Amino acid sequence: MAISVNSRALRAVFLACGFLTCGMAWSGPAAAGTLLSPGTAVLIKRSTEPFGQPTAMLLDGGLHQKWQRMQRRLDDDLVQLALCEGDREGCVSPAALQFLAIVDAARLRDGRARLGEINRAINLAVRPVSDLAQYGELDVWASPLATLIRGGDCEDYAIAKLVALRLAGISPDDLRIVIMRDTVRGEDHAVAAARLDGHWLTLDNRRMAMVEDSDIRNYRPTHVLDQHSVMRYTDAPVLTAAARGNGEAPAVISALAD
Repeated sequence: MAISVNSRALRAVFLACGFLTCGMAWSGPAAAGTLLSPGTAVLIKRSTEPFGQPTAMLLDGGLHQKWQRMQRRLDDDLVQLALCEGDREGCVSPAALQFLAIVDAARLRDGRARLGEINRAINLAVRPVSDLAQYGELDVWASPLATLIRGGDCEDYAIAKLVALRLAGISPDDLRIVIMRDTVRGEDHAVAAARLDGHWLTLDNRRMAMVEDSDIRNYRPTHVLDQHSVMRYTDAPVLTAAARGNGEAPAVISALAD
């Protein structure tokens, strides 16, 4: 089945979506609208998300706003991809051609092999570089084409994989970005996740092999993003003043929410 990448269709798919070097550092007490004050939350009764834990939907706050900004940047990428899909010989964006080639290769495979093809291809195509080194800021989300050009960190890999998976034919209902706390390194990390045959597989820039969520160790999930919403795992603690005072490492607070 051929890839259909036209501006109108892709805009309809991805305007509902928002797609995190990691070690995204905590930058101290956050202002209103960050994860310290995540905004209105609605408890989600289902637990079909990665890691099988219940979530609460965030209706505003820093992370929700960052997701919305990413949606707008994705729209620009999708227009460029549509132009290049329609006329590859006349395409003026090498990054768009490279991205479409990754999608083409993935569509030749099925099931787990399709997911693995995109995981490996994006891991190899993106140059790892921290946001601090590249932008002089702690955490900047980049669109897929910008990431292919300049390199990126864990959330940039995850965003690129989500878009590539969707263009390769994976249902957005089966795609997520999961933000996790690395309990060994004491830092936040983001991965893409795809559901296959009822099981969630994580696509991580730190490894070529995909790992099922139930087999992940030394990480605690804190947030999950799907095509419509930003959710917080309800057992992920929010850093309190007492925790800051006794020197405990922040559980879910990071520049991610700024």
